Amino acid sequence: MASQANALGAPIERREGRAKVTGDALYATEYTPPGCVHAWPVTATVARGRVTSLDTAAALGLPGVLAVLTPDTAPRIAESDDPTLAVLQDFRVPHHGWPIALVVAETLEEARAAARAVRVEYETEPNASILDDHLADAYRPEEANGGHPAERRQGDPEGAFGAAPVTVDVRYRVPPLHNHPMEPHGATARWHDGRLTAYDTSQGADTVRAVLAQLFKLPEDRVTVVSEHVGGGFGSKGTPRPHVVLASMASLHTGRPVKLTLARRLLPELVGHRAPTDHRLRLGSEPDGTLLSVIHEVTTHTSRVKEFVEQAAVPARVMYDGKSMLTAHRVAALDVPTPSWMRAPGEAPGMYALESAVDELADALGMDPIELRVRNEPGHEPDSGLPFSSRHLVECLREGAERFGWAERDPRPRARRSGSLLLGTGVAAATYPVLVSPSRATVTAHPDGLYVVRVNATDIGTGARTVLAQVAAQALGVGVEAVRTEIGTTGLPRAPLAGGSSGTASWGWAVHEACGSLSRQLRERTGPLPPEGLTASADTEGSADAESPYARHAFGAHFAEVAVDTDTGEVRVRRLLGVYAAGRILNARTARSQFIGGMVMGLGMALTERGSVDPASGAFIGNDLAGYHVPAHADVPAIEAHWIDEEDEHLNPMGSKGIGEIGIVGTAAAIGNAVHHATGVRYRELPLTPDRVHGGL
Repeated sequence: MASQANALGAPIERREGRAKVTGDALYATEYTPPGCVHAWPVTATVARGRVTSLDTAAALGLPGVLAVLTPDTAPRIAESDDPTLAVLQDFRVPHHGWPIALVVAETLEEARAAARAVRVEYETEPNASILDDHLADAYRPEEANGGHPAERRQGDPEGAFGAAPVTVDVRYRVPPLHNHPMEPHGATARWHDGRLTAYDTSQGADTVRAVLAQLFKLPEDRVTVVSEHVGGGFGSKGTPRPHVVLASMASLHTGRPVKLTLARRLLPELVGHRAPTDHRLRLGSEPDGTLLSVIHEVTTHTSRVKEFVEQAAVPARVMYDGKSMLTAHRVAALDVPTPSWMRAPGEAPGMYALESAVDELADALGMDPIELRVRNEPGHEPDSGLPFSSRHLVECLREGAERFGWAERDPRPRARRSGSLLLGTGVAAATYPVLVSPSRATVTAHPDGLYVVRVNATDIGTGARTVLAQVAAQALGVGVEAVRTEIGTTGLPRAPLAGGSSGTASWGWAVHEACGSLSRQLRERTGPLPPEGLTASADTEGSADAESPYARHAFGAHFAEVAVDTDTGEVRVRRLLGVYAAGRILNARTARSQFIGGMVMGLGMALTERGSVDPASGAFIGNDLAGYHVPAHADVPAIEAHWIDEEDEHLNPMGSKGIGEIGIVGTAAAIGNAVHHATGVRYRELPLTPDRVHGGL
């Protein structure tokens, strides 16, 4: 592309795109060191209990089999802060799918066949795995995910609700959801000369290195982790998962490099899932729509291995100017796999419930749902009392309404029909916090005019390589074609993981600072550069993690048009529109891709995706892409993503907010609200499958 001094905002194509489509880009299990062998896990088929017998004789007698690791033979590892990684250390079975043995063989086919030949006997215990059956057993945790207090109370929410002239008291439910990235979790591990190298599909190589070093009692400088290309994660690759520990164990045990890829059906039970959430929303208002009380209570599940509490009531602390407010979480510990992060944890299910309830309040008031939201726009963050660094939700709603044609909408439910189809439109708001972590980076100016940026960022498909080059080019005042980025392996300057929509803000801050330092050195320098070039570095610790006097969030508005078939109950989304206020957009092409990708996931959340647990075995049912229906091309309508120009000087040197997750937040609510507008029926449990919708018509 042509040279340009300021590359920020330009729709530059992804630098690794050609390597990916031609197969030159190597993913974690495409590395094949000499002598590499394959591993396949044996996982528990009961919900709770203990293994009483592991007969490996038949497996060991099969061709190509090198070893079968069991709790009796597997390497011992140190205790970890994450007990989900304590695999093959004892014979307990905390949930269905827990690894109980690992076969290592010369080929993948031989390892898989031998795993089927391992004979297992159990002593089972009574299990509890269905949240709806154990809501009364839920307890109040100390905090929810992200360090949020489990409960926040302002004023007298119950009293204000009881006295409010207009009220809604509703319950919404979201089932378990699964991440299902395109690339399943896998790792290639190799021990050599007392060192461990792991090629891992991870959202943060530095985190994986630190954990592996701790588990295997090594100095960090004797562990190398490479995550150069990652085929998606959506949170499920945010921290080390059992596959990389198992591969490392197998390599240590056999003395051979070991490759392990999890079968997709194992992902829901081994790498986390979005926990089911049961929401009770109580909203009370004046007849003019002024909110008097906001009460959002969430019950979810966690495993008995590790507590994880989906922070689904937290978004209500940000959104509307209620005079009294209660947001609370409860959690039931069940015999289920440990839930974890999935794109916009907390915000995705929480805003589905909140924005659906706001729509119900608008119906009760006979008020336009956009005007109800505008009426309750807060002047400061309701929970903290801090001023917003920027908040342009109203502008998003107004621009979205104009683009969508909201003014022509007939507000009456069930008013539009085309043959057997009922047509409707809906709206919902979106929010996501601005998160940022300290990072390090270096940049080197070479005599030939090339600038090399080094930072251990991870590109999980978001375009990190490209955007960081743009940040560097703008800070250096050079064309983006003069910048090369090196990411995705330990040994580069330490960086936080790609998660929480914080990657670009965190890494970019350090890159910007390093480039600024280099520019100053170059201005002060006379004479040619040395052959090795001139290098500058930056560490944003103390700056990126400094407490801000502002509440910092991205906001957005979603609009949906649906058609509901009265003969079959099928819901088809005809149009989706998102308008966002997310600070400075650093690359128009990759940003639009992120927004649209989130909206597609929100469509799946609304219409097709559901994890179901078998109460007898504790197993997730429909745990692969044949049984768990993510949206396909035929499901996805015309989608538009737009943004407003937002300048916010209280964020980072680029003025950017995260964009990877806000696209999913609110999409399901907009679709659900559109289905209500089409049918006149309020469905309060996802997904809106044909059987569920038809039964309510």
